[in-house]
Amino acid sequence: MPAEKTFTRITDHYRKLILTGGLAAGTKLPSNKELAVKWGVAVETVRKALSQLQVEKLIRTSPRGTFVADETPATASPADRLAAVRNTMRTFMDGETSIVTAAQLVVPPVYVADVFDLDHGDQVVRREYVAGRSNVRVLFAVDWFPAQFAVLVPDLLSTAPGKNDGLTARVLEATDRTITTARDDMHGRAADAREAAALGLAIGAPILAGATRWGDAAGIVQYSEWCLPTRLTIGYEYGV
Repeated sequence: MPAEKTFTRITDHYRKLILTGGLAAGTKLPSNKELAVKWGVAVETVRKALSQLQVEKLIRTSPRGTFVADETPATASPADRLAAVRNTMRTFMDGETSIVTAAQLVVPPVYVADVFDLDHGDQVVRREYVAGRSNVRVLFAVDWFPAQFAVLVPDLLSTAPGKNDGLTARVLEATDRTITTARDDMHGRAADAREAAALGLAIGAPILAGATRWGDAAGIVQYSEWCLPTRLTIGYEYGV
């Protein structure tokens, strides 16, 4: 196997283990020589793979060996993503990609209908997607929009690659709406079967789950339900 391809496989393998909690903070990795034997590659290939993980601050090295970093990797918060929508017209951060697995008009559950103040039987747009870096999944989300937005922004009902990033900005432009209110609700819990499958976790694995409302005086523009795997941190500043 070419060294470059193996280097990427080693990096991806340990990145996924660290981000999903398979390797706890402080865990010591095998030596470079041991990893070289395990993967059937040169020691230099192992060094290259681990160097990338060190750049990403997922591991640390010392004279005693290589360890999973104590710092928890951070990911974008809803506040970060809203700032990106306003500043760059994008929804995702540099290096993030997404795969949309569903995009359709549906009659929503009662709690979603209440968010949008809908009558019984009214429809909304439901978009489901997974976002990640490289081949590691870092976010599973379902976004809900008013049904009438789909007439102005047909991409709301598209699962085609490349249509997801910047979608909120296109909605705001097409509807002449401006997000002036935002609320996040978050709690830790166990992943259900759908969330576990989307994030590549075991059913019951710990996740951080949240719901985000973006709106204005006319009502809710976008309601999002999302979850993150363990070992990811979100944070944001706010005025006091």
